[in-house]
Amino acid sequence: MENEDRRTLTVGMVTLVTLVAFEAVAVTAAMPAVSRALDAHGDALSLYGFAFGGALATSVVGMVLSGAWSDRAGPGRPAAAGVALFCLGLLIAGMAPNMWALVAGRLVQGFGGGLVNVALFVVVGRAYPVDSHARVFSALAAAWVLPAIAGPAVAGVIVQYVGWRWVFLLVVLAAAPAMLLIWPRVRTVGGGAPHAARTSTNKRLLLSAGTAAGVLLLYLGGQRFSPQGLAVLAAGLVVALVCGARLLPAGSLAAARGLPSVVLLRGLAGAAFVQADVFIPLMLTRERGLSPVLAGLTVTVGALFWSAGSWVQARQAQRLSDAARLRLGAAGIAAGVLSAMSVAFAGVPVAVVVAGWCLGGFGMGLAAPATAALVLRYSAPSEQGVNSSALQVADALLTTVALAIGGSLFAALVDAGPAAYLAAFGVALVPALAGVLVAGRTFGGSGGAIPPVALAGDRAGAGRG
Repeated sequence: MENEDRRTLTVGMVTLVTLVAFEAVAVTAAMPAVSRALDAHGDALSLYGFAFGGALATSVVGMVLSGAWSDRAGPGRPAAAGVALFCLGLLIAGMAPNMWALVAGRLVQGFGGGLVNVALFVVVGRAYPVDSHARVFSALAAAWVLPAIAGPAVAGVIVQYVGWRWVFLLVVLAAAPAMLLIWPRVRTVGGGAPHAARTSTNKRLLLSAGTAAGVLLLYLGGQRFSPQGLAVLAAGLVVALVCGARLLPAGSLAAARGLPSVVLLRGLAGAAFVQADVFIPLMLTRERGLSPVLAGLTVTVGALFWSAGSWVQARQAQRLSDAARLRLGAAGIAAGVLSAMSVAFAGVPVAVVVAGWCLGGFGMGLAAPATAALVLRYSAPSEQGVNSSALQVADALLTTVALAIGGSLFAALVDAGPAAYLAAFGVALVPALAGVLVAGRTFGGSGGAIPPVALAGDRAGAGRG
């Protein structure tokens, strides 16, 4: 692919990611108002975490399908199908008459988003030279800057003067043209996975469906505060982790050195960041009386500093090792979560969480692009789709587990004041601190790269050492 084609492709992908980013930032900022509007049956707060985590659960199936599909036939078709389903989910959510219908729309939206995300990773791996990967991923991360600045304010204005439904519906109007912009070039990016990768697709899809089903059981069990509900929750956790582990590189959950730890770290960082990012605006609107616009400022600063961290890691990478940047990233997220926990107490000023979430966003900006680039570095060309899928499956799996557990604890303690928020943020703190430890295992003992590791689901009898 010529340089001019790559520039056009980059512009198109950044445009598409900007729209996805706006939807994510705006919905996070608007969701407290959405939950109030759809609380006719008193179930909105109990489903609050499900509205976010359910989309991540179905995205696991989309990611696995997209990885295999992209390796076999190229990333063009999964990208186009993903955008179509993403838009369909937005339409369902935007017209939802109740919270359960909104969750259903988010499930469809998540599946489409999973297809798109992995397809774009494969585009970067196959259409750009290796030394450009970090810069391209940083450009995609920088696509969050404008939505981060304008998203919460725009969402607040839309909610107040037009209606919350348009937070979902407006994105549909721009997503299709963005896909058309990149389609002529994305469709020319080839596939070519070996036969062994193709024959494992059905098995991996079944595992991904089992993972999603386990996560949904987690949420359903968390809605029932009874022995039966706890049994459903425990069963969902076991099913999600057993099936999900086989979609990851062998040894990922045990933090084996190299690729497995890179994948695990991405999941830990995402779980910690998203779990806190979802509950901060809810806490500020319900407990501190802030408007959706002002509460959304935390989402703004988090996304802005995420982009700043991505810029720094792309241009100053030579000053620190990858392991050091990953460790600093996880530590920044942990500091941000601690700031949110402190603001759960009425005497602590809101400015503390705003400043702390600057560190949290900067930490994600260091960690996310670095893990994406490392996965491509560790992958043979025919494995880039599957391993990129595994990276995002880990992110989605651990984030949904965190949201399910944190959401269930929050719903159980919602009448207990600060305890509910402390429990939700405590669930975010655990993976953040674990990420600090795992960062040192992303390389071998000598600090060199580890060769690509086979996925657990594709190598019978593979160890997990």
